[in-house]
Amino acid sequence: METIVLGIGETLVRDDRHWASWANWLGVPAHTLSALVGAAVAQGRDATDALRVLRPDMDVDEAYLARAAAGRGEHLDESDLYPDVRPALAELRAAGVRVVVAGNGTVRAGELLRALDLPADLVVTSDEWGVRKPDPAFFARVVEVAEAEPSATLYVGDHPADDLFPAAAAGLRTAHLRRGAYGHWWAEHPDVVGAADFRVNALTELVELHPARPALEDGSGAVGGARPARVSYLRGL
Repeated sequence: METIVLGIGETLVRDDRHWASWANWLGVPAHTLSALVGAAVAQGRDATDALRVLRPDMDVDEAYLARAAAGRGEHLDESDLYPDVRPALAELRAAGVRVVVAGNGTVRAGELLRALDLPADLVVTSDEWGVRKPDPAFFARVVEVAEAEPSATLYVGDHPADDLFPAAAAGLRTAHLRRGAYGHWWAEHPDVVGAADFRVNALTELVELHPARPALEDGSGAVGGARPARVSYLRGL
């Protein structure tokens, strides 16, 4: 691989602070919201549907702005990163791989991520691009910033609908990360298995993929095969 592009939420950054802050804003126990997020994930729905279960009439975007205005907006620091992030990204760059972070997030999230000075060549969010995953236009931008052919670019993420399927449709190589609610729950779904060129449990495993190796060469969990369309009976998957 010449370039490896990674998503943000539950790929680099833990989402527990994010959901705990929403629970605090809504005045409900964190466990209640977490359970509702889990239910949404299991049903193949967007995780933010959990917020609408608690507040059916809430506009999530307006609520986000209200939180920020009240001084309770986004926060991100070193403790929010998964422990394998820095060593994995540093090893990839040392191996000569271009490392790009590109995922769904606000302009503020991009600022906070860049302030962490990650070992990456580029850090950018969807709001900075003006287009969100899984929109094909997002992955067209990924292809542009990769500075490599799609076949030499690997997109890494946990979410089948937002990461795996649209990246494959854009001609990119894909790695499904078994991390976070979506990553764990859908890891063994046949469409996920079939769409992923590789499946990994930690970012440090990505170092072993440089240079690129054929899928299934050693039976270690890398998988290849036909890339299916989205699973029709799941919203977003």
